[in-house]
Amino acid sequence: MKESDFNLDFQNLNIESKIVVSLERIAQAFRVLLWQESKDFSLSPIMIQILIFLQNHHLKKRKVSYLADEFNMTKATISDSVRVLVQKELVRKEFDSTDNRSQILHLTAKGMEVAAKTSLFSQDIRKPIEQMNDTEKELLLLKLLDIISFLNKTGIITLQRMCLSCRYHQYKSDSKSHFCNLLMEKLEVADLRIDCPEHEEVAI
Repeated sequence: MKESDFNLDFQNLNIESKIVVSLERIAQAFRVLLWQESKDFSLSPIMIQILIFLQNHHLKKRKVSYLADEFNMTKATISDSVRVLVQKELVRKEFDSTDNRSQILHLTAKGMEVAAKTSLFSQDIRKPIEQMNDTEKELLLLKLLDIISFLNKTGIITLQRMCLSCRYHQYKSDSKSHFCNLLMEKLEVADLRIDCPEHEEVAI
């Protein structure tokens, strides 16, 4: 029988459990910071996330169906959040010129202002990372990418736009180096992207 990572007797004897619980604490910090922003603007955390996403992604990703996959939520839940954002005049809808059944979401001027302010919510989490040296940062990034990649492959996280899941990415095990076949150049660890506009899923 498997033991819970939250069982203290088990956790205190297993470094894997301590790492899992540490990640859970960091996730909790994100939730707390998002809640603080949402209260200040009378929005839900997912509404804040939608605004930030719309601020930073191009047209084909600014649709309810894509947002549902992005945030692992139902289309109905995302539609309800978008409806409130439209009512608050933070978002406007526009029919897709290539598909009249689909609508593209745009930030209004007011929405851009709120998105710009709320997108800074993660700064407190960034501070201890800034104190690390370059080697520590690269090692941390690689390990987090490995965890995200595993969660993506097992279906827990549905959408990823990072280098490791892109058809242009190539890992050379002999030299332990990364290469982008789109840019046609070697990638240093610091160059690896979590969210790439040119990302294309590896064909299965």
